[in-house]
Amino acid sequence: MNITGLIRHIFVPRMRELEKHQTGGELLQRQVLTHLLHEGKDTEYGREHGFVTTKGYEDFVKFNTVNTYEELKGQIDRMRHGESDVLWPGRVKWYAKSSGTTNDKSKFIPVSQEGLQKIHYAGGYDSVALYLRNNPKSHLFDGRALILGGSHAPNYNLPDSLVGDLSAILIENINPLANLVRVPKKETALLQDFEVKRERIAREAMNKNVTNISGVPSWMLSVLNCMMEITGKTHLEEVWPNLEVFFHGGVAFTPYRKQYEELITSPKMHYMETYNASEGFFGLQDDPADKSMLLMLDYGVFYEFKPMDGGEIVPLWGVEKDKNYAMIISTSCGLWRYMIGDTIRFTSTNPYKFIISGRTKSFINAFGEELIVDNAEQGLAYACEQTGAEVLEYTAAPVFMDANAKCRHQWLIEFAREPQDLHQFACLLDQKLQEVNSDYEAKRYKDITLQPLEIVKAKPGLFNEWLKLQGKLGGQHKVPRLSNTREHLEQLLTLNK
Repeated sequence: MNITGLIRHIFVPRMRELEKHQTGGELLQRQVLTHLLHEGKDTEYGREHGFVTTKGYEDFVKFNTVNTYEELKGQIDRMRHGESDVLWPGRVKWYAKSSGTTNDKSKFIPVSQEGLQKIHYAGGYDSVALYLRNNPKSHLFDGRALILGGSHAPNYNLPDSLVGDLSAILIENINPLANLVRVPKKETALLQDFEVKRERIAREAMNKNVTNISGVPSWMLSVLNCMMEITGKTHLEEVWPNLEVFFHGGVAFTPYRKQYEELITSPKMHYMETYNASEGFFGLQDDPADKSMLLMLDYGVFYEFKPMDGGEIVPLWGVEKDKNYAMIISTSCGLWRYMIGDTIRFTSTNPYKFIISGRTKSFINAFGEELIVDNAEQGLAYACEQTGAEVLEYTAAPVFMDANAKCRHQWLIEFAREPQDLHQFACLLDQKLQEVNSDYEAKRYKDITLQPLEIVKAKPGLFNEWLKLQGKLGGQHKVPRLSNTREHLEQLLTLNK
């Protein structure tokens, strides 16, 4: 029996537990809320909001308003300075640095010891459990795991306290036994300079028996392309013949899928999407044939959902299929009724399965078109499929009125493979956007409100150059896809000259 065959048995009890997600979603979530209220009752936040007398969800909603980062920022900063029992019991030592809000360059999300173990590591554990369930012939543990991470730094110089990318915090605190089966070495994984780190990772990993890789698709692709250059190989299986799965998350995989399939031609290769963020680990693709993900209901996360078309906030058992919701979470890291900024759409409620549809602030609605990231991904995928093009990165924003008093959407796209006819690509993208979004279709009717979209071709490496100038190259940083303002797009267009 191979090593994976022996280790597989460790995951069997959890595989059975996960079956409760099929029909017991409401019970699991009510149990999570009860636990969170009990743990938080003696914190400053819990005392102020009457956790000790809160009997259930209805009471919880009555005495707790929805929070954004701005509402919790002051308390989080006090926690970062070493105060205990503020939002979560005890002293929280780790803070995941996330993309900024309107008022701040960065957000600092608390990561408690319980949250680290029962949310973030639990998600990683379940990723493996579900993968092994779906792939009984797997040899996952017979080789190494390449885990791509960011970097961290001391937090206000407090002892043992760190701030940085969530992935770096996970690597820093990982079970030492895991280091025996992962690459690169810890010092390399936590390097801050991504360009230096990318080459070191490639050189350290290229002679190892890597069976699985984990990370953000854009940054992982950069590492793998670097390794192809160093080794002179054409396909990744020439370097790692036993590679079998890529656990990916952080950004939508759709724009990168074709490039991965060209780089990895092995028929035994698998892809598994995960929904892990600085704020928590929320979803896993439990069925390889289904692009939607299973919402993870028994971690330290209680979910609520705000309909994007208006209406009352509902708990999990109040959601409907095919409706766009902003996600609100309460977690064992001390985030209480926290608006995370992501939007999701349920594809099933028995079990609860969903797709990420976008961001609450990542959309274009300058003219009532309500274009969301999910629409954009579908449109680009269709245009690429029809033309053979490959998109590496993109962003889009409105042109409110040009010299001819015309309004349109302007897309800046960096192609891995350019379409032969850029105008045709633009028409196909526009056509698909109208097909999947009736509001966009209405605004495009006879070009009355919106003119045909415009595509500007980005020079190679433009988005990475921009991210580097922002101090966001590598780690879990992302290119903003859609924006209602032209701030990011104008910065990029200036660099594109």
